[in-house]
Amino acid sequence: MSSAERAAPRITLIDGRSGSGKTTYATALAARTGAQLLSLDDVYPGWDGLEAGEAHVLEHVLRALADGRPPRWRSWNWVDDEPGAWHELDSARDLIIEGCGAISPAARALAHRAVWVELADDAERRRRAIARDGEAFARNWDRWARQEDEHAALHDPRGTADEQLDGLSLSSAR
Repeated sequence: MSSAERAAPRITLIDGRSGSGKTTYATALAARTGAQLLSLDDVYPGWDGLEAGEAHVLEHVLRALADGRPPRWRSWNWVDDEPGAWHELDSARDLIIEGCGAISPAARALAHRAVWVELADDAERRRRAIARDGEAFARNWDRWARQEDEHAALHDPRGTADEQLDGLSLSSAR
């Protein structure tokens, strides 16, 4: 079978605010379906890099797949605060991209499904995120939240998503 005859991989975008449960959901979905999982946490170029991470994945993964180019992404070395290694993705396998910034109108146009994970309790989201990522996130919570607000205002990921899931019920279903 030629590459042109092969079915395109299914792409699912999972977005939500920090601590909403999107990583938990995406990890379970990838395990259940066998899809590759790309977390934007591995891509963001530092604490001010939400939109840059989104743009990077849009260009090097989503548009690459759409254009028939090999999809790849560059990691961010958080310890040394510098770009890390490039990573190849399998263009024949289904792909899940999760993280704040995963859903924008441009990304949604290149994906099969978009899911917004909502957790309305801001205190609980903050508790979860800091429990997961530690004191560095605690120190940068407000800085990151401003970028999430900007992303939501610019791209309306919740309104662009095909469905919304309750992050509280996702965590209790583990």
